[in-house]
Amino acid sequence: MQCFIGALMVLLLSVGHIEAQSRCDPVEISWCLQSIVSNIPPSRECCQKFKGQESCLCREKGDPTFGGYLGLPGAQRVAAACGVRYPRCN
Repeated sequence: MQCFIGALMVLLLSVGHIEAQSRCDPVEISWCLQSIVSNIPPSRECCQKFKGQESCLCREKGDPTFGGYLGLPGAQRVAAACGVRYPRCN
């Protein structure tokens, strides 16, 4: 029984990790493009979307469509305004 419970816990943790990774969606960053490329403060929707992608930012920097925007200084400004820790990516 203990072996079954241990296996179940590992499975649940794995599913949670996979689910978190599948939530990475570079299109969500598009809500912030206007604020990233201009000096307009980010909207509430932008901040919600940006926060939802916080763990994905390094991965999304490689996205051919929106990744280039994440390399702009405005992306760090938006992150700070939204209370998102902007990661240092390798």
